[in-house]
Amino acid sequence: MGKNMTEKTYETPCGTIHYWIGGIAEHDKPQLVFLPGLTADHRLFDMQTGYFGGKYPVFVWDAPGHASSWPFRFDFGLMDKAKWLDEILIREKFDHPVVIGQSMGGYVGQAYAQLFPDKLRGFVSVDSAPLQREYVTATEIWLLKRMEPVYRHYPWKSLLKSGTNGVAESKYGRELMRKIMMVYDGDQDRYARLSGHGFRILAEAMEADLPYEIRCPALLICGDKDRAGSCRRYNRAWHKKTGIPIEWIKGAGHNSNTDEPETVNRLIEAFIVDHGDGVKKRG
Repeated sequence: MGKNMTEKTYETPCGTIHYWIGGIAEHDKPQLVFLPGLTADHRLFDMQTGYFGGKYPVFVWDAPGHASSWPFRFDFGLMDKAKWLDEILIREKFDHPVVIGQSMGGYVGQAYAQLFPDKLRGFVSVDSAPLQREYVTATEIWLLKRMEPVYRHYPWKSLLKSGTNGVAESKYGRELMRKIMMVYDGDQDRYARLSGHGFRILAEAMEADLPYEIRCPALLICGDKDRAGSCRRYNRAWHKKTGIPIEWIKGAGHNSNTDEPETVNRLIEAFIVDHGDGVKKRG
C-alpha cells in the first residue's frame, strides 16, 4: 500500500466500511479511486496505491462485507454501494474522481456513473465487464443468482486453489490472492454468502436494464489470459459497441494489475495525463 495512507471508517445502516486515503484532494486535480473485485480487499491495489500515492490523492476500500468491512448485513444492492462510495468521497472532498475498478469494482464504477454522471472525471475498467443487460444471456443471469450454494458446498482447499490460480498468472498475484482469501479461512459460510450476494446484486443491476452510460473518458484493460467467466468476450464486445479504447495485457490473468503492475500503472498514468483536465473540458 502507498505510504502515508490513513485508515478511516464510514457508518452505514448495514455496517461499517473501512477505507484508506492518501494525500489531499484538490478540486481541479485528478483523484484516484481504486475499487477491488468481489472477495478481494484493499491489498489488491497495493502496487497501484504504492505507485500513485504521493503523485495523486488515492482512495481504496474494503468493499461492504469484505475483510475489515465486517460485520455487514447483506441487504444492499449495487446502487447502495455506489451511494455509500459517493458519501465517502464527498466527505474526503474527492469531487471529480477517476474510478479504477477491478472486476466487481468496475461494476460499482458503472453504477456510480449511472447515479453521478457529472462527477466522474475518468473510468478505467480492469478485467471487468459492461453492466448493460444486452451483453449477458438469460442463462448467465440465472446462474449469477444461484452461486451461493456452489461456494458453500465446494471443498475449501479446492476453492482456495481455484480462487488463487484462476485469477492470477504471476507468483506475486497468486500469493496475494491466497493471503486475501485466507481472511475467510475457517468461515466458508461467510465466503459463500459474500460471493453469492455479490453475484446476485450484479444480476439484479443487469436486470434493472439501466443505460449505465460512461460519459467521461474511459479505458478498458484486460489480461489476455483472463479466464474468469466470459471476461475477454465481454471486453471485445464492449470495445466494439462503444469504441472505448482497450488494452490487452500480455500474459496477465483476471487480476492483471497484480500480474503486470508496471504495464497497468503506465496505462493508468498515461490515461490520467491525457484526460486530467476533463473537468475543465466539461466546464
